Amino acid sequence: QVQLVESGGGSVQAGGSLRLSCAASGDTYGTYCMGWFRQAPGKAREKVAHIGSDGSTSYVDSVKGRFTISKDNAKNTLYLQMNSLKPEDTATYYCAADFQCSGSPYLISDWGQGTQVTVSS
Repeated sequence: QVQLVESGGGSVQAGGSLRLSCAASGDTYGTYCMGWFRQAPGKAREKVAHIGSDGSTSYVDSVKGRFTISKDNAKNTLYLQMNSLKPEDTATYYCAADFQCSGSPYLISDWGQGTQVTVSS
């Protein structure tokens, strides 16, 4: 089991930027996939960005070109740089340890507590 703690959320106007961080516990960090997910009120949790143990990345179409996922294995930390934010990006953002590298929130059991991102127009 991995403990994950997110930080960096907040309120910003449309067009602004935020960087989320996720600190992970454990000695095996970097050997499994990690992901950022988000959930807006009344909506299902969705994958935003995913990064493999080899550093390969993928993004949901709605954030391509605006968000960048990265990790620092030496610091056991995952990041999500979010630029050109839109009101529809408003959600609670969660990081996750995706041991199966599935990208599916239904197959993930290790989640952070979430951090709120609010984008106003």
